[in-house]
Amino acid sequence: MPNKIKSNIKHLLFTTWMLFPVASFAEGHVTFTTGVDYSSGKYGQSQSTDITYIPLIGKYEFDDTTIKLTVPWVKITGPGDVVGGSGPVVLGQSNRPITTESGLGDIVLSVSQTVAQIGSSKPLMLDLTGKIKFATASESKGLGTGKNDYTISLDAYKSVAHSLTLFGDIGYKVLGDPSGVKLDDVWFSSAGVSYKINPSSSAGMMANIRQATQSTSDPMRELTLFASHKFNAQYKLQGYLSHGYSDATADWGGGMMLGLMF
Repeated sequence: MPNKIKSNIKHLLFTTWMLFPVASFAEGHVTFTTGVDYSSGKYGQSQSTDITYIPLIGKYEFDDTTIKLTVPWVKITGPGDVVGGSGPVVLGQSNRPITTESGLGDIVLSVSQTVAQIGSSKPLMLDLTGKIKFATASESKGLGTGKNDYTISLDAYKSVAHSLTLFGDIGYKVLGDPSGVKLDDVWFSSAGVSYKINPSSSAGMMANIRQATQSTSDPMRELTLFASHKFNAQYKLQGYLSHGYSDATADWGGGMMLGLMF
């Protein structure tokens, strides 16, 4: 993508976020979520890289707008050629001795706005989402690339039956280049289905794909199974398992998240 278009994407994200009416905040509600995500994969190397990701997520929803801030703690055990923050990303094939590094991960800010509602009965909903990954993770420790990423996507979801919802998205990510490495900007997409088992519980599956970030790497391909349960109006527990189908994806992963809504 030409540099002018990349610059326009970054400008669009910052400008759009400044236009949201602060006065509307009093009319929304807040959700705090935390938990743990663990993944392990060789990423085309002879040794595995294990990543533990513990986020603190704050989400504010008002009218048709959602603002989300994620502040994570990250621990990476591996040969040092796989860094977090953008996928993760494989930066080499040296298979150095196994080391463990941990600390603050990349802080992520996103804003989603419902832009269309097509149909009156079980409408197709379309959301436009902008996201910035701030380079707060240590590049020297391999916890991040040391550069910001910018993402814009169109998200869609539609209820097709009393208990069945289809969803998906398509987007473009502008990747910052770590020192000495050129990363390609990428298109990505996902599609999935969610089934409402009862008023409190649901389950489903989702497939994710993403272009390769380097000419020497594979595209990302991943399948995730998930389930959630609402204990009451305030507490919600979510769990998931994932499996990768390329060298650019973790072999397997899983997590558990607990949300508290005010």
